[in-house]
Amino acid sequence: MKIGFIGLGIMGKPMSKNLIKAGYELVVCNRSRASVEEVAALGAEPAECPAEVASKCQVIITMLPNSPHVREVCLGEKGILETAEAGTVVIDMSSIDPVESKAIGAELAKKDIHMMDAPVSGGEPKAIDGTLSVMAGGAKEDFDKYYDLLMAMAGSVVYVGPLGSGNVAKLANQVVVAVNIAAVSEALTLAVKSGADPELVYQAIRGGLAGSTVMDAKAPMMMAHNFKPGFRIELHIKDLNNALNAAHAVSAPVPFTSQVMEIMQALKADGNEKDDHSAIVKYYEKIADVSVEKK
Repeated sequence: MKIGFIGLGIMGKPMSKNLIKAGYELVVCNRSRASVEEVAALGAEPAECPAEVASKCQVIITMLPNSPHVREVCLGEKGILETAEAGTVVIDMSSIDPVESKAIGAELAKKDIHMMDAPVSGGEPKAIDGTLSVMAGGAKEDFDKYYDLLMAMAGSVVYVGPLGSGNVAKLANQVVVAVNIAAVSEALTLAVKSGADPELVYQAIRGGLAGSTVMDAKAPMMMAHNFKPGFRIELHIKDLNNALNAAHAVSAPVPFTSQVMEIMQALKADGNEKDDHSAIVKYYEKIADVSVEKK
């Protein structure tokens, strides 16, 4: 069985390579031909457009930047819908608005094309080593059928519910991460402003209730002023925008999310949108006139 893979960016390229390592035959497509050629050199078959991928594969994975890109690839000119046979399954692993996932899925369903949303968490490092966390939505029978395929790219694959549920889980994840990073930034800034050593404060609290995976990943980066991106601020802005849209659609209050979004917008205005999201601490450093950087 050939697997289609559309979108060979920072995440998609290593994910596709892991599928090849696992023994899957791939047909790949991407706007950048260099990425296509790189994956093709490992044995994948190149395709010119999503329609060509769909003409050769009944299982297609998409890994794209945002909702409009997924809509274009699935429903646009030379898109999947043009050539896909009935029974084809599209597994969208992009992080998009769950409302749009359902809308795109409804259009595909008119031609008996199934859709799953299966966004990931873990960033580029976990995409490379194949230990991503996958949050999947869609028909349970499709999830069960393609669980092993997803596990070839992941360390954890969890079924969340009907189509759209995967992206709801991803947005919930991004809300928790964003608010947590902001809280760590605020706490370390308070420590420095009060004359305490931020490293010692971090070590003192990380083993208690305040400890978290986010703190352990991001506090050292903040204190080293190492903002090399694992997950860029501009991408987190995209996710929080989707979270706000999804929340407003169901009248769910998200005041913390909106506040962190404004912090990220301020960082973008200062030209920091390409930095890792741990650079949220720069916002606090600026308004508090201190630095948490270890000397």
